[in-house]
Amino acid sequence: MNSPELSHLDSQGRARMVDVGHKAETERVAVARGEVHMRPETLAIIQEGQLKKGDLIATAELAGVMAAKKTSELIPLCHPLPLDHVSVEIELVPDLPGVIITAAARTVGKTGVEMEALTAVAVAALTVYDMAKAVEKTMRIQNIRLVKKQGGQSGDVEIE
Repeated sequence: MNSPELSHLDSQGRARMVDVGHKAETERVAVARGEVHMRPETLAIIQEGQLKKGDLIATAELAGVMAAKKTSELIPLCHPLPLDHVSVEIELVPDLPGVIITAAARTVGKTGVEMEALTAVAVAALTVYDMAKAVEKTMRIQNIRLVKKQGGQSGDVEIE
């Protein structure tokens, strides 16, 4: 069985940006998900809208969208992409207890939008933490992962 090559390394093992010039432009979609675990009391304060910093859900969702648009500035070897759409949704989940963050990104381009969706989830999760840390500093950001990818040479992947 052959191992796939690491596309961000040159023949000497140095980091490089992948040349995607030869690739066809296709529609690319990626969905990522992550969680912020917290005490039930913290979640109740969020549900009741009692955080001193304001509306956690709206702020974290907006932060995620803004982060997706800046992914190539944050991750050194990412290509800057024109995003056709980014959505971030935060679900309050009492059984966790905490929040589940889902981000989707879409473009028509030569490379995928997985990093944009993952970045959106990560920054939204950090925003949840920042907004609620006065109430609880023991929150845990966990399980940030790609759950779906469509388009491109490697085809479609659905992980969950």
